Amino acid sequence: MNMLLWILAVVLAAVFAGSGAAKLLTARDQQIERTPYVEDFPHSVILGIGVLEILGAFGLILPAVTGVMPVLVALAAAGLAITMVFAALVHIRRGDGFAKALPSIVLAIVSVFVAWSRFGPVPL
Repeated sequence: MNMLLWILAVVLAAVFAGSGAAKLLTARDQQIERTPYVEDFPHSVILGIGVLEILGAFGLILPAVTGVMPVLVALAAAGLAITMVFAALVHIRRGDGFAKALPSIVLAIVSVFVAWSRFGPVPL
């Protein structure tokens, strides 16, 4: 079980680090072309989401690797799950359809699983 949680945490970290970096490094016009929901929010909000995703990615890995405050892994996963629930709600509210919300829902479910397992008896 511990190996599965490590694999899921690394995959989540890679996805969120990539997504966060894209939000921080891509021009707003290109972001709007690729992901139209960006137009609904101020640029500062999109940058803030990018920073939170990158911090969450680090939080999934670094505390476990260093052994310093490993509870932060579960907290980072829970925070990312909340972020993905709101991302899915944005897609649904915009009328993008379930297909656009599905990746956010899947990431939320995986994040909840990691958070729940790391809060519980599964050791690092």
